[in-house]
Amino acid sequence: MNENARGVRVDKWLWAARFYKTRSLAQTAVAGGKVRLNDDRVKVAKEVKIGDTLTIRIAEYEWIVAVTALSEKRGSAEIARTLYKETDDSIAKRVAQIADRRAQAGVWGEREGKGRPTKRERREVERFKRSE
Repeated sequence: MNENARGVRVDKWLWAARFYKTRSLAQTAVAGGKVRLNDDRVKVAKEVKIGDTLTIRIAEYEWIVAVTALSEKRGSAEIARTLYKETDDSIAKRVAQIADRRAQAGVWGEREGKGRPTKRERREVERFKRSE
């Protein structure tokens, strides 16, 4: 971990903290306004310092994290978790979103996330379509 006074580029930090799989994905997210630094939109080369607050939006989920350490290199997941501290509100909001999504899966059917339908299920769908 590189803990100096200068800071680290926001795209490198997001990549090192394992929010994005590649630096180019992190750059695209920052350029697209999905990442905010201290509630301000930032450019890719903006430097993150210890104590800064980042708001990161990935798909429908949002993380609000405080930067606790700096790193330009991607390490293990254990090391990545030491680079930030997620706020309690952010954790609660994300857990609620996940619970809502799981509840919705029951509304839309039991098959969600189970891959292709079986032959029996396909036949039932065909019978249903023909009956309409």
